[in-house]
Amino acid sequence: MSEKFSWKRDYYAGGLMLLLGVGAAVTGSGYKFGSLARMGPGFMPVVLGIVLAFIGILIAGTALGSAEPDDKKFLPDNPQWFGWFCILAGPVLFIIVGEYGGMIPAVFACVFVCALGDKTGTYKSSFILACGVTVFGVVLFHYLLNIPFPLLRGVNL
Repeated sequence: MSEKFSWKRDYYAGGLMLLLGVGAAVTGSGYKFGSLARMGPGFMPVVLGIVLAFIGILIAGTALGSAEPDDKKFLPDNPQWFGWFCILAGPVLFIIVGEYGGMIPAVFACVFVCALGDKTGTYKSSFILACGVTVFGVVLFHYLLNIPFPLLRGVNL
């Protein structure tokens, strides 16, 4: 294998995105496409599939100029189990806390726990991030988009 073309993680990621994008575009083309003013059921899958395929090509293309060393194996020597656990626990917490507590505690808990999965993060930075995302989420989803999800269960705000 040549020096210029060596198997890197970006090739796999770009190839997978290209494959999924082409698959979505081909599948969506079986439905009525419509126009931009009157979109049919195939419009979004085709457009998003093309965009995903294009991004996949860009990701694989950037690996050509990358100075990152080749991937010798797929799994790291020291998997970060705590980070994986935090990222998987965040959405679960959102569902549980959202059901019993409402949007504010659900978003805060989800973001705070997910942010703890970053090994460089601290409790303080996770707290600040969770507060910011919670405020932004409440303004966007509750006040601007009027999503019917109570801010706090049992309290009318």
